[in-house]
Amino acid sequence: MADRLSTTGVTGRSGLSLSLLAATVLVASVAAVYANSVRGVFVYDDLPAIVENPTLRPPWSAQALLFYPGDESGTLGGRPVVNLTLALNYAVGGLNPAGYHAVNLVIHALAALTLLGLVRRTLALTSFGAKWTDRERAATGFIVALLWAVHPLNTEAVTYVVQRTESLMGLLYLASLYSFVRSLNADAVRWRIASFVFCLLGMATKEVMVSAPLVIVAYDRLFAAESWHELWRRRGRFHLALASTWIVLALLVIGTHGRGGTAGASTGANVWPYLLTQATAIPHYLRLALWPGPLVFDYGTALQHDGMAVAASAALVLALLAWSVWTLCRRQAAGFIGLIFFAVLAPSSSVVPIATEPIAEHRMYLPLAALMALGVIAAAAWTRHRSRAAGLVAGVLAGLVAATLGATTILRNRDYSSAIGLWSDTSVKAPANPRARNNLGQARLAAGDPAGARSDFLAATQIDPNYLPAEYNLGAALLDAGQPAEAVAPLERAQGVVRHRAEVRRYLGEAHEQLGHQAEAEKCYRESLALEASPEAAFGLGNTLAAQGRYADAVAPYRTARDLKPAAIDIRNNLANALLFAGRTDDAIAEFRAALSIDPHNDALQKNLALALEVKAKR
Repeated sequence: MADRLSTTGVTGRSGLSLSLLAATVLVASVAAVYANSVRGVFVYDDLPAIVENPTLRPPWSAQALLFYPGDESGTLGGRPVVNLTLALNYAVGGLNPAGYHAVNLVIHALAALTLLGLVRRTLALTSFGAKWTDRERAATGFIVALLWAVHPLNTEAVTYVVQRTESLMGLLYLASLYSFVRSLNADAVRWRIASFVFCLLGMATKEVMVSAPLVIVAYDRLFAAESWHELWRRRGRFHLALASTWIVLALLVIGTHGRGGTAGASTGANVWPYLLTQATAIPHYLRLALWPGPLVFDYGTALQHDGMAVAASAALVLALLAWSVWTLCRRQAAGFIGLIFFAVLAPSSSVVPIATEPIAEHRMYLPLAALMALGVIAAAAWTRHRSRAAGLVAGVLAGLVAATLGATTILRNRDYSSAIGLWSDTSVKAPANPRARNNLGQARLAAGDPAGARSDFLAATQIDPNYLPAEYNLGAALLDAGQPAEAVAPLERAQGVVRHRAEVRRYLGEAHEQLGHQAEAEKCYRESLALEASPEAAFGLGNTLAAQGRYADAVAPYRTARDLKPAAIDIRNNLANALLFAGRTDDAIAEFRAALSIDPHNDALQKNLALALEVKAKR
């Protein structure tokens, strides 16, 4: 039995002309609303994923690029396709953010074009009932893609560079489905291969791609095949091939070990509070789709624990899910759209806790496309049988909505123009999020405002006394400001920050050293060195021992510091002095001369060498 396609083809000559016009206007619209995003800077996870990513720099290694274990934020682990695109960005423009933003813009434009084509070709299927004209298909697909492309809810996935993981996955997801649709009535083998390749690349881009094979087989059964038997007979091997891409995804997920402890059971997050949080998150996403404000860059990590407080939201989510299943079982197009919405959100909005980001706007990138399609197709289906005036009014309204959304997107992009601006905006919109205030402090510190940074770090600790990164940053900032006594308490509280444990102990050592607490300083420096070889900790230990008159004991840590940082003149000078006071005059002279070979005009070194030579002469 033939697939349920329009027998007249997807487009005629007039349809092709209309589609070309729609595509041109769509790309121009995306370029217009995201042009100012190119002026954005690297923020937050962009720093470890791009600026500090060693695999992006030459000489490039295919193994390093494809099997990069990921940065400390867990953004790139198990996502080799994204890492490869970032390496290509680096090869062309180094660390200039403009090039990375431009690529994100292009990815989004391609995704919008793919969505346009997908909607237009889907409307050509006879399962939609009365035949849609070329003009109606082109106009409907264009409006769906336009409203989605300029919607400000997508700014986080497009303007935030590292969220290329989301937008590129979205493009590949749409491309795989689009290629399958093309395979139904033209060059099936070529387009099925394309669908498989896009699906495979998507699996290596982001885990959310996991639902693509299921969505494509559901599309096949709902819109193309008359029965499951026909589907299996005509395209069973193709769907098995798509399902085989899960093997690649599984291997990549296993290799990330819970995305560096940020996702899954390894996070230690309780599944039930996470589910309760998602019960409020999904209605929130739906509201932002209808009214995109306020948009929040970082919602924090707080979870909901009161089931009664989210009962109404949970009931809404369950009702929408039940409606989607019911309409899907009745083989209605709305059910398929509901399937996409929930299938794409499921990996991050169900039983797989994302401890660092329980709520994130970029997750709505593809689900928002489904919502746009549902609303616009329903409106188009209603107006196409009305008067021409009704269609004209609907078109004008769509244009006004698109213009409003686009203007809001332009304004939102401005928030990404500086780290201080973005985190200031986030701190205002999410005042209970200590991470936002802590990151604002880090941005101020990088901009040369240590006093403002200390104020923000202190504010973050007041929002949540258990937020240890802010305690760590506050202690370090107070130490840099010459307030060691005030720095001790926050540094003591910050010892639970696992990835900064060595630095915390070193800073505590510095604080105690400046306060004259030599025994405590020695203990802290030794604990820091036991965790991590650091020239600063070794140097501090040497200074502490020397301050106690234990020059012979100070030699070893000084040498460790010198070996780790051989060009540091102060380390070499103190090592030479320790050798001199320990009675090892010849070794001291050799060390002074080695230091002078690095800095021959250093007056202090010349004087110390002269003193050492004088001591030797007297002996």
